[in-house]
Amino acid sequence: MNYLIVGLGNIGPEYANTRHNIGFSVLDALAGASNVVFKPGRYGDLADFRLKSNILTLLKPSTYVNLSGNAVRYWLKKLDIPDENLLIIVDDLALPFGKLRIRKKGSDGGHNGLKHIIQTLGHEEFARMRFGIGAEERLGNQVNYVLGEWTPEERGLLPERIQLATEAVRSFTLSGISHTMTFFNKK
Repeated sequence: MNYLIVGLGNIGPEYANTRHNIGFSVLDALAGASNVVFKPGRYGDLADFRLKSNILTLLKPSTYVNLSGNAVRYWLKKLDIPDENLLIIVDDLALPFGKLRIRKKGSDGGHNGLKHIIQTLGHEEFARMRFGIGAEERLGNQVNYVLGEWTPEERGLLPERIQLATEAVRSFTLSGISHTMTFFNKK
């Protein structure tokens, strides 16, 4: 089976180590572990690799987070991947740092990238993995917090949490969404 795994983030060096780019970071870890490199494509950078009998296409959209739906719709159609084989990885302010929350479907939860994907696809019926970035910031300063870099303490813990997220992606493609939710939402 073919899968489209989309990590949301913003392109450009000024966003490279920000909380908002955790989707890119998870995909970079997956690609690195599989010895594949991203290549520029329409609406973003792509890499693919085989995991058992599955082909995973990793997509880092170049559309910026708030317009991610354009890239997702294009590559789903281009690669003829069904919506149930789509997984979106996003940052989530409402979750504690490093906590994963995987869902089969649902609302945008206030995330502009998910909002645009839902609007563009016309439905909420796709899997998403929310990666907690903490809700440390006070109301009114969320943009600076989300677009800010990780603290030294977070940077120290980040590799372990990113590794867990990559394991969840593998589980999604090999064992399905229900098993992945049951196992990884507890960690």
